[in-house]
Amino acid sequence: MNLILELARGMLRRRRRQTIVSVSGVALGVAFFIAIAALMRGFQTYFVNQIIDVAPHITIKDETRLPPAQAAEIMVTDGAVQVHGVKPRDRIRGIRAAGDKLAILEAMDGVAAAPVLQGQALLRYGSRDVSAVITGIDPARHVRVSNIEKDMTAGRLEDLRSTANGIVIGEGLAFKLGVKMGDTISAVSPSGVALSMKVVGLFRTGIQQVDQSNGFALLKVNQVLQDRPNVVNQILLRLADVTRAEPLARQIEARFGERTESWEEQNQNILTVFVIQNAIMYSVTGAILLVAAFGIYNIISTVVFEKTRDIAILKSLGFTEGDIQRLFLVQGIIAGLLGAIAGCLLGALMVEALAQIRFNVNTPAGNDRFILARDWRVYVAASIFAVLAAGIAAVIPARRASRLDPVQVVRGAA
Repeated sequence: MNLILELARGMLRRRRRQTIVSVSGVALGVAFFIAIAALMRGFQTYFVNQIIDVAPHITIKDETRLPPAQAAEIMVTDGAVQVHGVKPRDRIRGIRAAGDKLAILEAMDGVAAAPVLQGQALLRYGSRDVSAVITGIDPARHVRVSNIEKDMTAGRLEDLRSTANGIVIGEGLAFKLGVKMGDTISAVSPSGVALSMKVVGLFRTGIQQVDQSNGFALLKVNQVLQDRPNVVNQILLRLADVTRAEPLARQIEARFGERTESWEEQNQNILTVFVIQNAIMYSVTGAILLVAAFGIYNIISTVVFEKTRDIAILKSLGFTEGDIQRLFLVQGIIAGLLGAIAGCLLGALMVEALAQIRFNVNTPAGNDRFILARDWRVYVAASIFAVLAAGIAAVIPARRASRLDPVQVVRGAA
């Protein structure tokens, strides 16, 4: 094997210019793969973290995923029964036995739970009316399932306890109403209940839909405002491990019956876009590496053509077809390895160069630069793909070389 390696290195050195060009092509492909992956994955990770930061990992709602089975369907389980036009029955909305369910959920390992009552309200300040979603919370419990406390730009959630009918609203909503800290606004619910509420806090999450249309009040205060005493319509869960959200949501829904949504289900459309983005990224960078692999194919093919007599001599000295194949495969793999190593170094430099770029913009989330993911697995994946592409590119000329008949070669030379 050492002899094959020495021969392979010698053949590549003799065609130094072509070798450098091919290795450079592989290196550029690997570097672009790493840089684009860092950009894409960084943005996706940041976006998902923003979603997870604002929203709970699991939400239990006071509704069922499927309507209850009708009597005809239950009686004739195996028959061709179709039921349509069934009017839904009136029922009091709200999660039943919410206290018992909270106790069960909080007993689970790595799970924090908090009850909320969410409802619409019309906020009025002077002549301005703005519709908003008011969420009634228990501040002590809510801080365990939401990071809204760290997004507060004025006041604290605990101030809701120390102020009668206090409310915390988003900065975008405050701007729409024209209010500031300490102002008193009027809140009117769809049930007709009106309360005067004092602004005791402002928050900014960086997500406009949240900042411009959401507010928080004490759970008891919102129950009065919505005219739904002792009712909660959602239970929010936060997990120590976010990857457990989807399977745990399915378990909870099967046990309690209420519709239970994980953060993945609630943001399924966005996550689907990420899948398409990744497919585009891998296709583009893969195409670059394939073009580089054609360069390696060209080198090995040229070497096979030029070294026909040398191959005949090697075979006459006792080299088998397998040895000849390995000789040219090793050349392709060496070129791929050199390209992968150079590409990883170049890719790391490109990532650091991108990290130095600054934009003259003031974003709500406070980022004025590229968000980059530095993941060693990207380097490994790019290197493996590069070496595989180089090895596959060397297979065809290697097989052609191994099939050369030394007798025919010598006769042709003579």
